[in-house]
Amino acid sequence: MFDIGWDEMALIAAVSLIVIGPKDLPVVLRQVGRWTRKARLMASDFQRGFDDMVRESELNEVKQQIVKATDPGLLRAEIDKAVDPDGELARAMTLPPPDALSPAAADPVPEPIPTDAPQSRPPAP
Repeated sequence: MFDIGWDEMALIAAVSLIVIGPKDLPVVLRQVGRWTRKARLMASDFQRGFDDMVRESELNEVKQQIVKATDPGLLRAEIDKAVDPDGELARAMTLPPPDALSPAAADPVPEPIPTDAPQSRPPAP
């Protein structure tokens, strides 16, 4: 963690023995141990909370992907794109039959007969 070797540990122990004294050294070491334990617990709680947030965001992304994949409109579009990628089949299905497009098949709309006009019938052949 701090990359402290044995020689640095021995130097810290010697200085603490001289500064603190042999009588109070066990009490100070016990207190330092408690602080270290609290720091590790806080670090593990933070790491656990961070992992939970990451897991939750991943679950939200997966949920959005599932919702997107099960959308009927998008599903229909994907099927249409797979079956008819250039749209030729859809155009063929929506156009009227070719005989309806010929000018001979088109019937002109008759003009309405005015009500005050005399009604005459054409001679029968």
